[in-house]
Amino acid sequence: MPNKNKKVPLRKCVITQEMKPKKELIRIVRNKDGEVFVDQTGKKNGRGAYVSRDTAVVEKAQKSKALDRHLNANIQESIYEELKLVIEGKNIE
Repeated sequence: MPNKNKKVPLRKCVITQEMKPKKELIRIVRNKDGEVFVDQTGKKNGRGAYVSRDTAVVEKAQKSKALDRHLNANIQESIYEELKLVIEGKNIE
């Protein structure tokens, strides 16, 4: 018999500090080579930071440089642009 009340994995948005189901957040990863990218699968190796699927939150992250601090890396403008596209539902791989 399948487990009906399966635990939903929660993650904290690094900008709003809200705990949300992993599916409602976007993961940004810095791998051991120092590359930073948007991880839509949520499974890539590396240091991850989660951001709410909200353009205003992404803009706040961009202004406050919070992702730079969390991932200990310099986040390129293109990462923020990609996050906005993901939020708008334009899937990019």
